[in-house]
Amino acid sequence: MQFAKKFELENYNPEDPDPWLALYLDRSIQMDDDAKAALLISMSSFSRAAVLPVARPIARLAIIFIHALNYLVPARFTSSKTLHRLIYWGLKNFVSPEANFLILRHFHIGSEILAFVSSNIPGVEVETYPIRPRTLEDVKENIFLRHDLNLYNFVIRLNTKLRNDDISIRPPNTLNFDCITDGPFELSDFPNRWTNFIDVQSAIEIYTPLYQLFLSESDFWRAANSLQLDETVGLYVARILNAPEYIGLVNNKHPMVPLSTMGAGFRLMLHGLAAESLHAILREYKRLGRINEPDQPVRSAY
Repeated sequence: MQFAKKFELENYNPEDPDPWLALYLDRSIQMDDDAKAALLISMSSFSRAAVLPVARPIARLAIIFIHALNYLVPARFTSSKTLHRLIYWGLKNFVSPEANFLILRHFHIGSEILAFVSSNIPGVEVETYPIRPRTLEDVKENIFLRHDLNLYNFVIRLNTKLRNDDISIRPPNTLNFDCITDGPFELSDFPNRWTNFIDVQSAIEIYTPLYQLFLSESDFWRAANSLQLDETVGLYVARILNAPEYIGLVNNKHPMVPLSTMGAGFRLMLHGLAAESLHAILREYKRLGRINEPDQPVRSAY
């Protein structure tokens, strides 16, 4: 899964510069090299050019139809188990290796970011429930739904503790980066047959109405609006690091003013990018911490 090998400078032609190579080399937004390469490979794929323009309008029409169905038949059949088995089947048979890599990687990143917040607020300890899938089979364990529940439960438990004990989030004397992985996550190889060609954005657009169909209206609404908690978690981390500039990189904002679920697929892409960027920033802080005095706060590298 060394996707970064695709972007090598010997392929550079000044008379015909590759825009994807420029984006890969640019470091204005921090991101793991292989994750960035996987994302750019997916964004530049035939699938995104040919499948996404067809899948997106169909998926959004389906969202409207299912939304109406949920109001007309509020007690209809729902099944998280069926949903996750369908997602697993689709990922295994149709989704590209780089897209599967980004999807499974996201759960590791989300778990580590919440663990970082929990371990860096003095006087507060919030139990977290990490999701660390290694294979596509692990998707069957309801990990998409659990990911959303983990986030909301974390926000509720953290802020209950902060309110009850009158504690504010501020930079600790010593930052704890033990939960941040500095290196690749333990992921298995992914299927790479000729049928595995769907890019990550098309896959997300296709799966969004399926998510709505097999979950209750409240579960789907909660999942869609969890994306706007990017700003909330970003603020937690920014206060811990004393680095408010990070919030400028967050696009999913203002969770008290929910956005339409129609754009959930695109916002999920922004959510993944924000999580990758924040994790890369925390990794850089961790690396800086190795060359600073252990009892001194670690300052920003940017």
